[in-house]
Amino acid sequence: MLKNKMKAVMAGLALALVLPATSVLAQDKELVVATDTAFVPFEFKQDGKYTGFDIDLWDAIAEQAGLTYRLQPMDFNGIIPGLQTRNIDAALAGITIRDDRKKVIDFSDPYYESGLAILVNTETDDINTGDDLAGKLVAVKIGTATVDYLNRDVPEAKLKLFPNIDNAFLELATGRVDAVVHDTPNVQYYAQTGGKDRVKVTGAIKSGDFYGIGFPKDSELVPVVNKALKEIQDNGTYDQIYEKWFGKRN
Repeated sequence: MLKNKMKAVMAGLALALVLPATSVLAQDKELVVATDTAFVPFEFKQDGKYTGFDIDLWDAIAEQAGLTYRLQPMDFNGIIPGLQTRNIDAALAGITIRDDRKKVIDFSDPYYESGLAILVNTETDDINTGDDLAGKLVAVKIGTATVDYLNRDVPEAKLKLFPNIDNAFLELATGRVDAVVHDTPNVQYYAQTGGKDRVKVTGAIKSGDFYGIGFPKDSELVPVVNKALKEIQDNGTYDQIYEKWFGKRN
């Protein structure tokens, strides 16, 4: 009897070793996935529900990989510390893949190419390039690549920091800052929706940034998510999500 029990245990262990990571993860844990829900159109709350490009993308990845999860909204500034302490399992929030961040968290393969753009009021005609921001009061979101870029490349710009970009847009609309600099798709979306006929995008000052999904260091989720991401890119699901939020890809 004891020998039969031992055989059963060993068989179970062997089976666990050959099971794909998705099966173990899906069965053993509900993942906590952080998102900054003030980053339209990537993640935001509308009619009591979370929606946006990142939300749809993660939902498709989770379905493809067989993962269960719950969303955890938080300020962008708390996301990387949350990954470092492993209080969250993954994060999508338009997180730019950067070498300094790679030292403390892991990233998925890139899933979106972004950059930075300048937003001004429609009557403004003297701010078109990064150099034009020198001496100007510029609204930016705290903890983002925008802050690092302006501090390094346009140190003469006077930065006004905000916990979320919606407050920065409001500051521009009320004339309390000269410009907003933020991620290009977010700025373009606002100019076409809430800021239509009141603000305009005057120029891109930086491109070639890529967003990635963030994970704690050495997370077993990274290869699982990368595999699912490639699969939804190959089967057309990614393009459908992209077109829903940004129109057809060029």
